[in-house]
Amino acid sequence: MYIIIYDFGTSSVKTCLFNIDSQIDLVDEASAEYGLYISDNGGAEQDAEEWWNAICSTTRDLLKKSNVKPNEIEGMAFCTQMQGAVFVDENGNALRRPMNYLDQKGYKEYKECMGRGVIKVSGCSLYKLLRNLRVNYAGSTSAKDPVWKYKWVENNEPDVFKKIYKWLDISDYLVSRCTGRIVRTADTAFATFLYDTRKGKEGWNKGLLKMYKVDPDHMPDIIDCTDLVGGLTDKAARELGLVEGIPVFGGGGDTTFVNIGAGCTTPGDTHIYVGTSGWVSTFMDHQTVDINAMITGVLSAKHGYYNYYAELETAGKCFEWALNHLALDEVGVYRNASAVTDDIESKYTSLYDHLSDEIAKSPAGANGIIFTPWLHGNRCPFEDSNAGGMFFNIKIENDKRDMLRAVLEGICYHLRWLLECEEKKVKTSDTIRFVGGGALSRVTCQMLADITGRKIETIDNTREVGAIGTALVVAAGIKGEDVLALSRRLVKADHLYIPDPENKGIYERSYRVFKNLYKSNALNYKNINKDIGRKN
Repeated sequence: MYIIIYDFGTSSVKTCLFNIDSQIDLVDEASAEYGLYISDNGGAEQDAEEWWNAICSTTRDLLKKSNVKPNEIEGMAFCTQMQGAVFVDENGNALRRPMNYLDQKGYKEYKECMGRGVIKVSGCSLYKLLRNLRVNYAGSTSAKDPVWKYKWVENNEPDVFKKIYKWLDISDYLVSRCTGRIVRTADTAFATFLYDTRKGKEGWNKGLLKMYKVDPDHMPDIIDCTDLVGGLTDKAARELGLVEGIPVFGGGGDTTFVNIGAGCTTPGDTHIYVGTSGWVSTFMDHQTVDINAMITGVLSAKHGYYNYYAELETAGKCFEWALNHLALDEVGVYRNASAVTDDIESKYTSLYDHLSDEIAKSPAGANGIIFTPWLHGNRCPFEDSNAGGMFFNIKIENDKRDMLRAVLEGICYHLRWLLECEEKKVKTSDTIRFVGGGALSRVTCQMLADITGRKIETIDNTREVGAIGTALVVAAGIKGEDVLALSRRLVKADHLYIPDPENKGIYERSYRVFKNLYKSNALNYKNINKDIGRKN
């Protein structure tokens, strides 16, 4: 069966066509970019029409490249970034630019609500945290959480707020645009931390809505990720180049489906993802929370299961920054790159591949340089929107290769930190599946094995891991199969990386310094950034 999945990242959509039978095959894919609009008041917004235009163009490109006919498509769904905020009218039209998960304009609203109280935990009112934890093992403890986006619009854009019919996440908005039905999937509803996860009480919690002063009428009906929402409307079909009536499934957020696409579907299975953002996630059959480290069990696509999830907001984004500003701004890293461009293009599938080979020429530990990957603040295991990236301990003898290697090592150090935080509450797996675009680099895979001390496995089509998981959910729905069993049967490891004991001592020393860098500089971050991202 042919299934189309729209994999929405922070800055681009990858539209994937899968054929699922006795195995899962990626037939073809097409991608398109859209903007991320950062403002000096902490804003991070996107354009709903840019999203839709990207979907339409990639769908038509995909069908042209694959020669698959529109009437052969048996299902479709969306797998998107989470914790966005899209406010729509009764016709499903976006009333303002959607707010991305990185948006922290609501810092003032967050501090006014959660910063009050005699007793606090992680800077938040203990009373409010306990109410949240009792309901869903989570809490709105970051200025980037969706409820503060909602409250910011209420306080700063009253004309927009008056027109709100429903408050959606990104995947829900796109499903609405395809089907005309305005609903939320349970996973995106949970991501607002206003959702009750207790057995028999699943749904919007009236007490939390009242505590945060959220209008219950703004909250849509909730469905499961695996539910069939409806058929593709005639209007949407014409714009996409598809046929009316194609089944559109609930879909949901990227964290919901990556474990399924990674084949981590037995409780205790752990995977690490590195794309624009990054995370460590352990599949669970129960829910738990570590409020001090900002880790909680988010809903899985399979009802009754959870992903114990610890996030690094800028992972691959850090390496993209390094590519743009350390490699492309000045191309000395290539050593006469202009003279060998043709050779580079013929030998490497991408510039990232070439940089990986260059990075391998710098030794473990990057000749003493350490990089902190907090380019847009940090959430876990410490919440601080003021935190920033830094290169620590640069000396005359260091070069760009050392700096580029330090960026990758810094990402891996932070992922190890998240892994160790998870270990305080749950048992993580000895062998970890590493997925996402970051897993394409063998240098990064070995580095992650060396730094974490764990065996690291990768899978085929690792960049499409979220889309694979979503496609498996759709296929299971169509076939009437259990999605966890389907994933275990079809998703297999293709490479294994063993920690190199020779690098253990170097990485242990650097890792200890890495963890101290935030503690040593928290006040410095606050002093230098105290007026940034606080304007209203």
